[in-house]
Amino acid sequence: MKKKTFFIAFISVCAALKLVAQETSARTAENIQDSAIVYPESMTEKLSDLLHNWQLDLSNVEIDCERGQNIIFHDTVYFKRLYNLPSAMELSFNSVVKKYIEMYAVRKREQVSYMLALGDYYFPMFEQALDRHGLPLELKFLPVVESALNPVAVSRAGAVGLWQFMLRTGKGYGLEVNSLVDERRDPHKSTDAAARYLKDLYAIYGDWSLVIAAYNCGPGNVNKAIARSGGKRDFWEIYYRLPRETRGHVPAFIAANYIMNFYADHNICPVHSSSFSSVALDTVHVNEKIHLEQIACVLDIPVNELRRLNPQYRRDVIPGGHREHALVLPTEKMYAFIDRNDDIVNYERGRYFAHSRAADNFSGGSGSSLSGNAGNVYYRVKAGDNLSSIAKKNGTTVARIKSWNGLSSNKLSIGKQLVVGKTEAADPQVSRKQQPVQVAANSPEEETRTINQYYRVRKGDTLGDIARKNGIRVAQLQSWNGLKSSRIDIGDQLIVGQRTISVSQEEL
Repeated sequence: MKKKTFFIAFISVCAALKLVAQETSARTAENIQDSAIVYPESMTEKLSDLLHNWQLDLSNVEIDCERGQNIIFHDTVYFKRLYNLPSAMELSFNSVVKKYIEMYAVRKREQVSYMLALGDYYFPMFEQALDRHGLPLELKFLPVVESALNPVAVSRAGAVGLWQFMLRTGKGYGLEVNSLVDERRDPHKSTDAAARYLKDLYAIYGDWSLVIAAYNCGPGNVNKAIARSGGKRDFWEIYYRLPRETRGHVPAFIAANYIMNFYADHNICPVHSSSFSSVALDTVHVNEKIHLEQIACVLDIPVNELRRLNPQYRRDVIPGGHREHALVLPTEKMYAFIDRNDDIVNYERGRYFAHSRAADNFSGGSGSSLSGNAGNVYYRVKAGDNLSSIAKKNGTTVARIKSWNGLSSNKLSIGKQLVVGKTEAADPQVSRKQQPVQVAANSPEEETRTINQYYRVRKGDTLGDIARKNGIRVAQLQSWNGLKSSRIDIGDQLIVGQRTISVSQEEL
């Protein structure tokens, strides 16, 4: 009984101390005065520049409501609205926060209209990542302050993307950054990295206002401000000790929460553009070098839409190589991408990747990767395939396929190209028509033999190209090889010529 009484008393004391701390923090926040307000860098961008970077199509803009003048409310209204928001974070109101609310509601109201449209696309993505990591969902409004929801934003200090990662921090959280790819600009990957970074900062400070401040200027500057204030760990108590630009970061975040929830009360209307219509999207993983314009031309999709959905590709090039890279497409186009992958890869490849042709010639072509006298036979994974079925189709074993391709598991991605066999490669100095021939059949009398000439399909080949190179008709090529369509796969061995010789000639 005594233990129970002590426990209840202990809980009551803790609750009372917390209430006192909150009241002290609120009083401190109310007393903050700052005439030298520094607006977030994202809010100093010209709207025309943002519209360009957002890749918004303004040809079909719709307004949800009739625009009017801003309405100014009494301070108590702002206070109550912020207080009543379902937030796990303290959303204080004071004169500084009010200045940032006025910034959004008056000077940047048109920018807010567009950000509301962008929010339909980005906020659900942010919420999903935040929820997965157990973080407050209101943090989804942090990129409004950080980047104005601009995925290709670059700050004066070199921070990049929606969540404004510096290079070192981005790489520290697993984001790939090189000349072709900058995953700080990848909405999905940068959001997950930001959630992990915020979670780590909260483990240090245990206070979301300090976390947001540290996110902006780094933990080192926040720790210095805490030390200079005598160890105080409340944002408003260390406000004047923080770098000038960081001071406004937390009030700007609070104001962003306010305006994104109460924009209609200020006669701000969401702008809806055809660029951000509710089209179903999906992701396919690519391990081949492809230019976005190749995809745009073959699939009949505007290249600007591809850039908007995949801002991480700095020069419109998916690098390929051993690492797979994500490509976001409208769902209807994703299936077309898988079905026409070879057409996309080979579309005007010499124009987009001039060096690739020379590399192909040097290596013997991408359809047959030479190593000594051995060549690779390739197979592209289709829907419904698994390692067992692929091995069976190609007369090999699962263990061999895994060994040839360096696979550690049985997981496959649709569109992935696998080595499924090894063949003897022809001497590259010998022309195709001079390559060793194979015996196809004997005549009944064994006085003559029909000799087949073979050709192994390489990347970029079509039946028309192969027929033209070998001086035959496509119909003849289909007949010899029992083809019912013009579809061929890299690594296929085709009969491209036949001749009949006598046994005596063969013996010579």
